[in-house]
Amino acid sequence: MTETSIELTRRLSAAVERMPAFPKSVQRILELSRDINCSPKELVMVIEKDPVMTMKLLRVINSACYGLPKQITSVNQAMVYLGLNTVKNMALSFAAMGALPPQISAGFDIQGYLIHSLTTAGLARTLCQKYRRDDTDPADCYIAGLLHDFGKVVLAQFLTEEFRNALSLSIDQSISLHLAEQQIIGTDHTVIGAMLMEKWQFPRQLTETIRNHHGEISADDTVQSCLFAANQISKQLGLGNSGNLLAEELPPALAERFGGELSDLIASLGDISRLTSEAQVFTQAGRRNTA
Repeated sequence: MTETSIELTRRLSAAVERMPAFPKSVQRILELSRDINCSPKELVMVIEKDPVMTMKLLRVINSACYGLPKQITSVNQAMVYLGLNTVKNMALSFAAMGALPPQISAGFDIQGYLIHSLTTAGLARTLCQKYRRDDTDPADCYIAGLLHDFGKVVLAQFLTEEFRNALSLSIDQSISLHLAEQQIIGTDHTVIGAMLMEKWQFPRQLTETIRNHHGEISADDTVQSCLFAANQISKQLGLGNSGNLLAEELPPALAERFGGELSDLIASLGDISRLTSEAQVFTQAGRRNTA
């Protein structure tokens, strides 16, 4: 290891350490939801102990996006109407938003980032439901989509000048942002994103998915496949902006898995307006001052 790489590792580690901890309540929600013997009542109790989380959940659930027949006034009611996975994904989304800084000066659009992350998450979940070949939980694809670009937030916040230069290089040379990051910084957002997942104590599989989401994608890995495809669909349709608008075509193995090229896959999904509306509502509720 060269002195340069040692220094870069030190800077990346210091940046990750400066990120806020992921809420214990949400970690507990994820743990409980993986326990087949867990009762919804246990999950409700965990969520209700977090009043800010509860307020945001109820705000979204009672929005026009869901069009429920009556006002929902408790987490328990929300669980009955929307189901465990929807409520869990909401809680996770709000926790991720809570880890974001109010603004970043590197020319990085936080609002655009959020829309991209939330739509990628929803698309990855939908693709898993439609195309999975195994027992992969669609919620795992949602989590991967939600968190896949969080490394960009770390770079934009703590390696601000380098990240700004990488954004400019990406635009000027029409190359993917992760390639520009590698040229300017010496690494990219996938590496520091994986470091952040380790800090937040997420499962190893999620950490590796985020580390490799710009690498060689295995068509046999449902989470990797759905994340890659969802990311490209989100970019192709201009759903938000995470600093990289260049959509890639599906590799041959993924095109075979999903039954066609990227345009065919987009067509197969039909109307996704509900998904994009949901992302907008989540963003507004998650970033809004709860005072």
